[in-house]
Amino acid sequence: MGYSTASRTIGREKTMSGFKDFEQYDGLGLAALVRRREVKPAELLDAAIGLVEERNPALNAVICRMDAQARAALAAGLPAGPFTGVPYLLKDLGAFYTGVPTSFGSRLYAGYVPDHDSELTARLKRAGLVIFGRTNTPEVGLAPSTEPRLFGPTRNPWNLGHSAGGSSGGAAAAVASGMLPMAHATDGGGSIRIPASCCGLFGLKPTRARNPLGPDAGEGWGGAAVAHAVTRTVRDSAALLDATSGPDVGDPYWAPPPAGRFLDEVGRDPGRLRIALTTTPWNGQPVDPECAEAATAAAKLCQSLGHHVEEARPEIDAAALGLAVRTIIGANVRALLDARAAALGRSLAPSDVETVTWTMAQIGASATAADYARSIGVVHRTGRAVARFFTRYDILLSPTMCQPPFPLGVLDMSNPGQDAYLAAVLASVAFTSLFNSSGNPAMSVPLAWSRGGLPIGVQFAGRFGDEATLFRLGAQLETAQPWSGRRPAGAGSGR
Repeated sequence: MGYSTASRTIGREKTMSGFKDFEQYDGLGLAALVRRREVKPAELLDAAIGLVEERNPALNAVICRMDAQARAALAAGLPAGPFTGVPYLLKDLGAFYTGVPTSFGSRLYAGYVPDHDSELTARLKRAGLVIFGRTNTPEVGLAPSTEPRLFGPTRNPWNLGHSAGGSSGGAAAAVASGMLPMAHATDGGGSIRIPASCCGLFGLKPTRARNPLGPDAGEGWGGAAVAHAVTRTVRDSAALLDATSGPDVGDPYWAPPPAGRFLDEVGRDPGRLRIALTTTPWNGQPVDPECAEAATAAAKLCQSLGHHVEEARPEIDAAALGLAVRTIIGANVRALLDARAAALGRSLAPSDVETVTWTMAQIGASATAADYARSIGVVHRTGRAVARFFTRYDILLSPTMCQPPFPLGVLDMSNPGQDAYLAAVLASVAFTSLFNSSGNPAMSVPLAWSRGGLPIGVQFAGRFGDEATLFRLGAQLETAQPWSGRRPAGAGSGR
């Protein structure tokens, strides 16, 4: 596999703004240059900062700069890790950094400054990554598009009038536009896979509890929420998961330990996989023909690679699951907002948050403890149904989303047209959210583009704890139909 089109003499091709060929490399490629002393970490940081300054005004992907912290980390000396010297961005939720504001995309949390690192942040630092900013997210990560009132909308690099997805839309727009090769992301209903689909990236949601959420949480949204990244290459995703995964002290539970390094799975023969195909979502939303075509084309590609494909899907009670998930998320949102209001010493008001956030908080306030317990039971029953399905199949293939990326405004959380908003949410999460409830790993792979020039992702879900098979298949697909060299014409092109 080739990850660079740059000349081997690149060590001398530098500009005042940093390393000239920065965009031609993935994260592991940049780290290899640092190890060979062909480029210095400071030059990579300068290059990334220069690209943010050039492209972020059009995209609004990065909402907090951490140049001083990044330069301080360089001055202190970076640890030797798989990504030593590679610039990295944290999402504005899901990972605290000591002394740097984390707002959760919310005016209510504006000015909140944690006094400690999350365990995930500590592991990212130990991997040698140079964290230099935070990316935009919708308020408390609730929407599949990134349009918070606090910072304004993030725009899709492929077409500035369209959504970059959510809730990790800022991360995806930054990576897709070439500001850096990979960025931190989280996923509670599709928030890694949806922006990966919208922006033409690889996005893996790991198995439940593969990565730690401590010390501030043992789980997110009843076990649905996980953290990882959006990347341009499969191997970066695998190596990053090697660096961050594994239980933290005091975690209530954790994912099954892998047999070996995830990076070693990249390029390994996946064998003849039993792949189930569905283009029918569980929640009954209509599927755009281009999204269905993307999934069926991916199925044909898998067949050409020697895999067995047939139509099948797990049968679940989608209506019961939808109500259960709404109760669980509503309860968690209410608890988060109440905690902030208590810290501020005042009561919550509807004006503190956006329309959708307040609606979810009201759902959480009206639910009883018994409602929550029943909802967890529904989620667990659903997980068992999905697990039984994966005793017959290795992979479930589907579209990532029911529609190509929506125009900006449709998924605005302060949009007064709540019926249109809800329909767009259901179309975004129709294929993704099941695997947050069941805990299975799933990846969005950038295998298609719409006739209008927007990316369309294809989702592959695997059995619980089996990221290894996904990485093997993902690498096989990447070799058969490379995507990392396909980039937007320019962040400001509006194309």
